[in-house]
Amino acid sequence: MAEDRTQQGPTGGVAPHLTIPSRGGQAAVEFYQRAFGAEVLRTMPAEDGERLMHAHLRINGGSVMLHDEFPEMNGEQDIVPKGVVLHLQVDDADEWWNRAIVAGAVPVYPLADQFWGDRYGQLRDPFGHSWSIGATIRKG
Repeated sequence: MAEDRTQQGPTGGVAPHLTIPSRGGQAAVEFYQRAFGAEVLRTMPAEDGERLMHAHLRINGGSVMLHDEFPEMNGEQDIVPKGVVLHLQVDDADEWWNRAIVAGAVPVYPLADQFWGDRYGQLRDPFGHSWSIGATIRKG
């Protein structure tokens, strides 16, 4: 019987694929569930039984994939994420922000009303990845 590959990954668009340092893949899945309401579509453990080979999550309607780092495959260890910010455009920035902070995210750029018309801020998750949260400021 063929392996069911549904929900293995997105079927179109662009999806971030995060490398999680220090064998934190499963903890990252759990954090994203608490912080961003992630729905787990699929997980695949590595053959060593200790690391996560692949996870496919749905966050705010979009796909995010992640895996533990595998230094034996690319020679890198202790990957420090930088240079990318994952943006969440949401209905209520304060609700999403507060939920992420309670789950363990750290504010980097405070959530505030911005000149371009969004309530916007940036935070860092416990695995080093940067996220921004924004919502259109409601008038009235």
